[in-house]
Amino acid sequence: MSEQEAVEGESGRASLARTLRFLREKAGISLGKLAEDTAYDKSYLSRLESGERLSKLAVMEDLDRYYGSGDLLVTHWKGARREAFKDQYKEYMRLEETARVIWLFSLGVPGLLQTEDFAYEVLSAAQTPLDGEGWVEEQVAARLGRQYLLRQKPLPNVRIIMDEFAFHRPAARAEIWYEQLQHIEDVAAWPNVVVQVLPFKAGAHHHMSGSLTLLWQKDESTAAYKEGNGVSELCEEPDEVLRRRLIYDRLRDQALSPSDSLAFIRDVLEEHRP
Repeated sequence: MSEQEAVEGESGRASLARTLRFLREKAGISLGKLAEDTAYDKSYLSRLESGERLSKLAVMEDLDRYYGSGDLLVTHWKGARREAFKDQYKEYMRLEETARVIWLFSLGVPGLLQTEDFAYEVLSAAQTPLDGEGWVEEQVAARLGRQYLLRQKPLPNVRIIMDEFAFHRPAARAEIWYEQLQHIEDVAAWPNVVVQVLPFKAGAHHHMSGSLTLLWQKDESTAAYKEGNGVSELCEEPDEVLRRRLIYDRLRDQALSPSDSLAFIRDVLEEHRP
């Protein structure tokens, strides 16, 4: 059986784990040798091969290069990470992965812009006793995995509007918050990304309780996704998507310009400089 053939009823994570084992055994090396060659901990690699852990995207990219397997592991990883999310969000992620234009409004720092340490703090605060061991690590890996969208080819056109509220809710540790602000500043300078700040002076708006994302595909089909108060909704009906685009347009009109937004971010960054 080829490493690319799926087993009926097999989960994405199980398929990834099986492929990892197959490639290592095909290469005729032990876990110890793999750990030595890649500088990844042997026990960590073992948990990946048993399906106990979901890796970060960078790990799969490294292992694809090591085995010379193209993007095989990355492809399996993309399927496996979707399992960390609810069904409706999985469909949204499928559309997000192929979108050529992404417009997002968020009250807080959106997942597409979060650093690993900041995401860990946010998700640790959200963890409950019902969540299993390793839940936070898996959610962090899945969240950070979405960020490859910002640099995949062809580069999508991305606009992110963040409420000023996001810049007044720092992480618990000062160094983590400073690094998070630096990352937002860096991404705002990327040629395919525009970051804007919606200031408090804009007053009340339609999405004070959640986020809104608009997606355009190559075939010009569109979708809108909103989250808030524990409820999420994916919509592809043209009239409703248009209504939400008009709401987004109002938010953009009230936001600071990209250059003024960057200046605002740098001012906040300076305030939190260690």
